[in-house]
Amino acid sequence: MAEKEECKVLIEQPSNAAGDPRQEDDREEEEDDDDDSSSLILVANLILSGTARLNVLLPTATILTFAIFAPLLTDDGKCTHLNRVLTGAFMLLCAASCVFFTLTDSFRSPTTGRLRYGIATPAGIRTFCVVARRRKAAPRDPERYRLRRSDLFHAALALVAFVTFAASHHDIVLCYYPGVPRKVVNTVPLVVGFVVSLLFVLFPSKRRGIGYPFLLRTDLVYLRR
Repeated sequence: MAEKEECKVLIEQPSNAAGDPRQEDDREEEEDDDDDSSSLILVANLILSGTARLNVLLPTATILTFAIFAPLLTDDGKCTHLNRVLTGAFMLLCAASCVFFTLTDSFRSPTTGRLRYGIATPAGIRTFCVVARRRKAAPRDPERYRLRRSDLFHAALALVAFVTFAASHHDIVLCYYPGVPRKVVNTVPLVVGFVVSLLFVLFPSKRRGIGYPFLLRTDLVYLRR
């Protein structure tokens, strides 16, 4: 009988230890650490997602295209009247493309699940497809894709970024205003690019653009718990 009682005591000891206030405090501290780590991960993911969208928001492709064709149109800075007209027209075309691609969006068709592209308008998104198929290709929530003031803000930022780079290009400077100091040409694009990138990170756009299917997810913020 004495041995059985000793066994009962040994078995009941862990249950008493589970109610130890020290262990409860340790568990609370571990939970607090988990909360802190998750909040840090959330902030880090928000920053990384904002920087990832810079590739979509900034007119990178347009600037690269302009940098390739600018020496040809300006004849390496030795401009004639025809060169100035052609270069100005090309700059206007590139500027219009910056605004256009900033307002583009994409979604999955609710009926077929296909990827659809379009441009935001005050009435909703206007898809790039046949007129007869636009009704079938409409998103589930058309109000979500309407043109808003934030879209105009992002389009203006993209336009400013492109115009600043294009105006500071070496051949453009030689063609239109060769007397501008070199320090101004080298400093202004860096300052404007930093400010525009910062504003894009602080005020990100919800537009998914064309050719970026990974943005079709609800958010770029992923928490692994």
